[in-house]
Amino acid sequence: MICRIAASLAILSAIAGAQAPTSGRRVHRLLIHNATVVDGNGTPAAGPKDILIENNTIADVIALDPVSLARGGRGSTFQPDAVIDATGKYVLPGLINAHAHLQEERGGKPQPIEYELDIWLACGITTIRDVGSDTKRALELRKQSAEGEIAAPRIFVYPMFGRPRDAAAARAHVRELKEMGADGIKILGIDRDTMAAMEDEAHKLGLRIAHHVGVEETNAWDDIRFGTTSIEHWYGIPDAALADGVQHFPSSYNYNNETDRFRWAGHLFREANPERLTQVLQAMVDAHVAWDPTLDIYEASRDLQRAQNQPWFAEYLHPTLEEYFRPNPANHGSYFIGWSSTDETYWKENYRLWMAALRQFDRLGGLIGMGDDAGFIYQMYGFGLIRGMELHQEAGFDPIRIIQQATGNNARILGQEEKLGRVRAGWAADLIVVNGNPLENLKVLYPTGVDEIRGGKTVHTGGVEWTIKDGIPYHAPTLLAKVKEMVATARKAR
Repeated sequence: MICRIAASLAILSAIAGAQAPTSGRRVHRLLIHNATVVDGNGTPAAGPKDILIENNTIADVIALDPVSLARGGRGSTFQPDAVIDATGKYVLPGLINAHAHLQEERGGKPQPIEYELDIWLACGITTIRDVGSDTKRALELRKQSAEGEIAAPRIFVYPMFGRPRDAAAARAHVRELKEMGADGIKILGIDRDTMAAMEDEAHKLGLRIAHHVGVEETNAWDDIRFGTTSIEHWYGIPDAALADGVQHFPSSYNYNNETDRFRWAGHLFREANPERLTQVLQAMVDAHVAWDPTLDIYEASRDLQRAQNQPWFAEYLHPTLEEYFRPNPANHGSYFIGWSSTDETYWKENYRLWMAALRQFDRLGGLIGMGDDAGFIYQMYGFGLIRGMELHQEAGFDPIRIIQQATGNNARILGQEEKLGRVRAGWAADLIVVNGNPLENLKVLYPTGVDEIRGGKTVHTGGVEWTIKDGIPYHAPTLLAKVKEMVATARKAR
């Protein structure tokens, strides 16, 4: 009892006189007080806890529960410069978006980068893996983010590799990207011989590889053989398990016609042989090839009306992005021309089989990450990642597991598991403070919040309150208000 009283007095003393942090400004010592913590390692929620941050590092995580204090726990003797009261709130590691694109234009029309960066932070995303944008610009933004010059998640740059003519050119391009400062490489539409050469060179130079497999010469067996870090989306996995090695396209099929491409992609999983698919998944596990499924990005294919009428579009959809989303053969992913109920039915079945494969991959010991690929196919930055978390729950994963996939697992895919994705002393101070319990309702992560019944009355709650990236606290509602004003101004100008 004496220990508990002393600890409580120490906490009260530490908090007394301390102000809430200023959004966008790092303080030397920041205290997050009385939080329930969900770590990124898949363990259950625990609290209350104090999280002590010094500059950009988690200095300590201290349990405040009576049992811990009675066993000699010391409470907080930390003298903070600012305090976030997390009473009744949940603290998670910052979310990691493993499949993102830095976009300053859509369809050739300018879109402010602050729009995307602010939404990411407002959604609790503290890290992104950029898998294809203007490389020099991405490297510049990475530097500005690391130095705290802009409000942005930390950025890992994986340039799009292209299609070199031969193995020598592939190796030379890998060396060129390494010299530029790339963190990894994104491959798409690559031939087997050049893939073998570039992966060998990338491994020698310590560059990780994300593979968006298309309908092409290579598939998951090549990723297994050459040592790809992660397969993006799902192409290449059922392709490697087709009964006769070829998908049954109609004679009129044209891969460059995106309506054809995505319509028939919805048939792919049903054409895979289940036994062969199990062999592919087991081989991926054995070769340590991770899977970043991006479940959100194809959801419009199974329910176009839902995708076109998401509630946050009303106030937060930038008109440039809105125009890009409209069916238009000139814009990648805007393929809904003549999209039918039959197409949606096939895609619903495709999702069922896709989700079953994900569950099987997890049971076999596979590493599942999470990304949203937003900016395409009716998915907004940030919102798409949270929608992806909901779809992982539909796939059968427990919310604790889903949070692990979006934090600790993604950190492993990035090779940053000893720095990111945990609420643990010594790790980077990348955290989010959530108004609600995401283990009960993942929707509380949406920055627009949720309506709940409390005491017989409807109350609006939820949303990330604070996103702390690299020790810098950002007030999420303030960022979202900025986005709303940005969108309103752009619409007025149109």
